[in-house]
Amino acid sequence: MAALVLAGASACAADWPRFLGPNNDSSSAETKLLHQWPKEGPRKLWEYEKGDGHTGPAIAGGKVVLFHALDGDEDVDCLDAASGKRLWRVSYSADYQSQYGAGPGPRTSPVIDAGVVYTLGIKGTLQALDLATGAVKWKKELANDYRLLPTFFGQGGTPLVMGDKLIVPLGTEDQKSVVALDKQTGREVWAAKYPWGSSYSSPVPAQFYGRECVLAFQGGMADPPTGGLLVIDAANGQVLSATPHRARMFASVSISAPVISGNDVFVAEAYTEGGACVEIAPDFTAKVAWRARKFDTYVTSAVAFQGHFYGFAGQHPQNADLVCYEAASGRELWRDDLGSKYQRGSLLRADGAFLALGENGDLAWLDLTPKGAKITAAAKLFNAPESWTPPALSDGRLFICQNQPGSQNSKPRLICYDLRGQ
Repeated sequence: MAALVLAGASACAADWPRFLGPNNDSSSAETKLLHQWPKEGPRKLWEYEKGDGHTGPAIAGGKVVLFHALDGDEDVDCLDAASGKRLWRVSYSADYQSQYGAGPGPRTSPVIDAGVVYTLGIKGTLQALDLATGAVKWKKELANDYRLLPTFFGQGGTPLVMGDKLIVPLGTEDQKSVVALDKQTGREVWAAKYPWGSSYSSPVPAQFYGRECVLAFQGGMADPPTGGLLVIDAANGQVLSATPHRARMFASVSISAPVISGNDVFVAEAYTEGGACVEIAPDFTAKVAWRARKFDTYVTSAVAFQGHFYGFAGQHPQNADLVCYEAASGRELWRDDLGSKYQRGSLLRADGAFLALGENGDLAWLDLTPKGAKITAAAKLFNAPESWTPPALSDGRLFICQNQPGSQNSKPRLICYDLRGQ
């Protein structure tokens, strides 16, 4: 199942401890990567068969952690990053059926911090595991500890480690929208009280005017629909501002993570309202600086770079484009469907360029500027739908999830490719 292929090392290697990367912004500091490859794409090092779910891998210390569902269980698998060999597995029962037809797999990705793996399951099982052995350090059933609000597809926001706290988007009947737990014990440290339930967006850290904050794009299964951007004091859970931004229709979800550019935060959904840029003032009041209904990122998030936002916009494959917006003004600078191959794709910024993963298995290096997009290398890795999981990059290895069966009888799998330049 897994085969080792040796290659040279990249000049600057980094862990990928969370699905948004080491900086929580879909970027990596790795350099000396391979920017050209044969027609079939970069060399495949190994692959690992996986179950249901759209979660991404977390990589640290030469280990890859994958969270997925098999035969009614949620499984946490730890793999050797070089060979794909499984080192340990932790499983528990999590039989889940979505009333809206989505698959039974987990929605959240694992998080690695200081030798500990954190996972949040679809039914609210939250656990901390030893990265070396898989031993359970602590485990909580959030549905037992909190009066959770109903959800469309189960729990969906990936937790965030900030210092000694594990930040968990929640949503409860007593208005605990986001909670911070002691990462060593799972004990509640604070709760950000606001009547917005948990969305499928994941919180990110931010610093505004010297203050450590948590940004959470909340909005659960509420009728009428409510939700928006919360700016939360990371020290005590105080809600510093709440800016409404939610689709007008009940059967809608917010998935994209908040994206930071200076003191501005971009949030987006794909059902009715599209994108909004929220300006955070020195007194932590917030206002919408501009709106862009056609900047409607859906299952993936935009990327901020040098005063601009880049991202794949559009709710459906047939109307999805890669777009560029000026952060200061909200002006759309260009829109490109890239030959209709990438559709609702993902972006990863590294080594002076952008990697793009299309939702049907297309990979490309892109040169993105305010003047336009240029494809500098491209390959068809596989042909399978729902490849919405953002790619992960660590030590020159690119990790890509195929989430559905594909052509030539290919099964869902995690694939490791070699991007290490010589």
